[in-house]
Amino acid sequence: MDRARPRLSRSDQAQPVLLPEEPAILGVRHAVRSWSADHGGGPVAVALSGGADSLALTAAAVAEVPDVLALVVDHGLQQGSAAVAAAAAAQAVAFGCSDAVVLTVDVGHCGGMEAAARRARYDALGDARAGRPVLVAHTLDDQAETVLLGLGRGSGPRSIAGMQAWDDPWGRPLLGVRRSVTRQACRELGVVPFEDPHNTDAAFTRVRLRHEVLPLLDDVLGGAVAEALGRTAAQIREDAQVLDDLAAELLDLARDGDAVLVTMLTERPAALRRRALRLWLLERGAKGLSDKQLRLVDDLVGAWRGQGGVAVSGAPTGARLVVGRRHGRLNAELEWN
Repeated sequence: MDRARPRLSRSDQAQPVLLPEEPAILGVRHAVRSWSADHGGGPVAVALSGGADSLALTAAAVAEVPDVLALVVDHGLQQGSAAVAAAAAAQAVAFGCSDAVVLTVDVGHCGGMEAAARRARYDALGDARAGRPVLVAHTLDDQAETVLLGLGRGSGPRSIAGMQAWDDPWGRPLLGVRRSVTRQACRELGVVPFEDPHNTDAAFTRVRLRHEVLPLLDDVLGGAVAEALGRTAAQIREDAQVLDDLAAELLDLARDGDAVLVTMLTERPAALRRRALRLWLLERGAKGLSDKQLRLVDDLVGAWRGQGGVAVSGAPTGARLVVGRRHGRLNAELEWN
């Protein structure tokens, strides 16, 4: 939960600067302009860390969007983090943001520091966005890293499909922009981005992908690997959307109240059947479904041998969400310990 919310408003600072008409910042502006046109063109919030990507995004958003609220999350994980957050908020207002709010969060330990910080950050941004979309500064390089992580973990096409430009309420206008462009944009703007030491810490898998694996792939494959991975993600997302639409239609046919009829699923292709089951399980409260869990649930349809129920993620503390087959129907019910 976020604590105090120091804030600055445009009236507290000088008038916003005019952005230079240089190639990098113009490229970032074009990406934001295109995203805004595709998603209503209204006011937005921007998640600002003080790093190069989010600084360039914030400056471009001010130039392209009618009203921009900057949200700066202070995780409190490093000495001097409050000063970094305050400087980022001040820069946002100097760019022309109508308001800049610092959100100080408590980072837990569940799932490791990186995952805990991400949860705390997104929870705080979601609470403070005031109904606006929140723009986050994920770049093409981040997309490439995400695709490689998905490939390495064998977590299926949803991971390989990477991040979406719009995943309500999160907007990602810079998925086609290289990290080198946002850094150059900061030089053109005359601002010095904050360099997070975690971004060079080889203890984190993403850091090693960024500094070791992707450069090696570029060397072996002749360059442009990030762009190729971005194209692959886009193609998989397009295919996945078609399958998801077909799965939603199949689920509607198979519904029997809160249960699903096995006979409506049995003869369907496994990939389509599992997508329909995933949609149904999410409706029933499942969260963080693993491929293994989904395949075990699918076995209740496609490999039925009278086996018992399957526990899936998402139950409240002290309970299990269990999927079982009875009388030709699948039911998902909470079982309390």
